[in-house]
Amino acid sequence: MPRTAETASFKFNHTMLRVKDPQASLKFYTEVLGMDLITKNEFETFTLYFLAFDNGSPTTAENRFGREGILELTHNHGTESDPNFQGYASGNSDPGRGFGHIAITVDDVEAACARFEQLGVRFQKRLTDGKMKHIAFILDPDGYWIEILPNNYKI
Repeated sequence: MPRTAETASFKFNHTMLRVKDPQASLKFYTEVLGMDLITKNEFETFTLYFLAFDNGSPTTAENRFGREGILELTHNHGTESDPNFQGYASGNSDPGRGFGHIAITVDDVEAACARFEQLGVRFQKRLTDGKMKHIAFILDPDGYWIEILPNNYKI
């Protein structure tokens, strides 16, 4: 169905994930996945971190809502040091089943997975697991699933 004039300017801007320890999550998303931290917004009880792949055109606080493909990490202050905090539901187990994963495409899935292995990244599904040998799932520090698939993937 073609987009209407009323929806022509709509974009899928960002997805938000709650994180327990922002330093661990920022290290993962910037150093393991190569995303750029675009902006950080601190409030009294929480902090928002906006990340994206800035492939040639820098994203700033002024233009971040005009682009697509942004990841927002929300840290509720105190969770990182609360011994009773159980973590957030990833959406892939009960209770809380619903949200599934985010996905990152790469030129070479095998090379990316080898690098993740060297960096000690936890896997939910390796390339050798299951029937779909061309995709993998890694886990971020909070247990959210990240699908790794080839840039030229066809269903």
